[in-house]
Amino acid sequence: MKKTYLGEFEEVVLTMVGVIGEGAYGNRIVEEVEKQLNRSVNLSAVHITLYRLEDKGLVSSDMGGVTSSRGGRRKRFFKITNPGLAMLKDLQEQRTKLWKLIPGMNSSAL
Repeated sequence: MKKTYLGEFEEVVLTMVGVIGEGAYGNRIVEEVEKQLNRSVNLSAVHITLYRLEDKGLVSSDMGGVTSSRGGRRKRFFKITNPGLAMLKDLQEQRTKLWKLIPGMNSSAL
């Protein structure tokens, strides 16, 4: 099986889907990235990334119900899959390992 790698933005979006949990959708992810990381992101870029993560099996999606506030359009809700959680855990371990290799860094600084 081919190893899956993530770009930095894919990692951010996947992490936000995990943070939000149930109810993660495009606009909510944009808002959460801006709030938590003080970083402006484009909604279209988030949607493209979500579909790419879904193709990789790291998130799954379901359509929500019709709402009048959205003019009858439905939201697509995303949730992290078990492989997605495993990917985040692996990324965290890799980052921690590398941070510990930086001279002057110790576990209390992480």
